[in-house]
Amino acid sequence: MTGVSVALLAVPVLVALLGPLLADAVARPPGLPYSGGGLLGTDGLGRDVFGTLLLGGRTTLGVALLAVVFAYLAGGLIGLVAASTRRRVLDEALIRPLDILLPLPSLLVISVVAVGWRGDPLAIALVVGAVNVPTVARLVRAAALDAASGPAVEAMRMQGESWARIQFGLVARSALPPVLADIGTRITLAVFIVASANFLGLGLNPTSPDWAVTVSRNREGLLLQPWSVLAPAAMIVAFTLGLNLLADRLLGRRREVVAA
Repeated sequence: MTGVSVALLAVPVLVALLGPLLADAVARPPGLPYSGGGLLGTDGLGRDVFGTLLLGGRTTLGVALLAVVFAYLAGGLIGLVAASTRRRVLDEALIRPLDILLPLPSLLVISVVAVGWRGDPLAIALVVGAVNVPTVARLVRAAALDAASGPAVEAMRMQGESWARIQFGLVARSALPPVLADIGTRITLAVFIVASANFLGLGLNPTSPDWAVTVSRNREGLLLQPWSVLAPAAMIVAFTLGLNLLADRLLGRRREVVAA
């Protein structure tokens, strides 16, 4: 099972990383829309499907990964501070305002931001990351709460250890297992949100080679040239499926080691 998950994950990741370097060498000149020329034919704009496939993963996966990194940098720090503070007022002040963001639909937030920053990958990543901050903050707080109030932390404080060393050296490490379990799901969710936004026209430019944009733009020509839709869709599915299978496998092994 591990080999299958690695293979599923490796294909879209390698395409996203190496594709832009190979695109110019393998892409064919534009031709007729939805024709059979080239390895995978052409899309609705007459562009080589294989060439756009090599370019599309850079935004689809890159924006999602950047969003998750931002969510954990911001939400993780908030969660650690809320878990370690001895003042309930500060805990409430950090966590309660985030509850306002929890019920907001992700695509609604993206659609509002898209009015001013449509087509900007960084803006999309920051918005998707911000939408995930409340959930990440609550997860980290709950996972770190026991360790933050435990005797080991008190002993380190009495020894004069710095706040950063206590939090990142002890408390954060105690919260690592549930965080690792969440990261796989969080990245998958970010890929889904980014892809949905691009599919609905709320994200990148409609002519972008992004996999989700490509699926959206060519869905009407599915029967004429199925690879213009199936190839990028398969990359998204392979990445999300492979990542979740691999995360489940690694977490299963970790539980077996801990139990032993």
